[in-house]
Amino acid sequence: MRERKHVLCPKRLRRVPRQFSWIDQRLVRDGHIGHCGSEALALYLFLVTVADAEGLSYYSDATAGRLLGMDISTLCRARRELAVAGLIAYQSPLYQILSLDDPVAGLPAVRGEPPRHGSGEAASLGEVLRQAMGGAA
Repeated sequence: MRERKHVLCPKRLRRVPRQFSWIDQRLVRDGHIGHCGSEALALYLFLVTVADAEGLSYYSDATAGRLLGMDISTLCRARRELAVAGLIAYQSPLYQILSLDDPVAGLPAVRGEPPRHGSGEAASLGEVLRQAMGGAA
């Protein structure tokens, strides 16, 4: 049975930008692209391409990994990067591409996969965000 899609973060529902492109030019202009590695950006492009008008999609890790040429651990790492950067929301198996209008204020919790420190121990989303923002609270 197919799971019913639902918007994960209604406040950050994406809309077609003025420059008429699903890949919002603010991704580059506002520096979002600089916060993610190449695997995360490949996953973002994939998600933007397959998402519906509300920015929703769900692909299994196995299928997305196969289509992107990534193993599961690389895919999970890329997904965490995008979530920490405020570009996607994820609640297994559902992805939502987020609007770039207000990336910090509307940042949703990431469910289905805890963020991790480099040592492999779990960290709260708040800790990850503080670290990503240079320790600012």
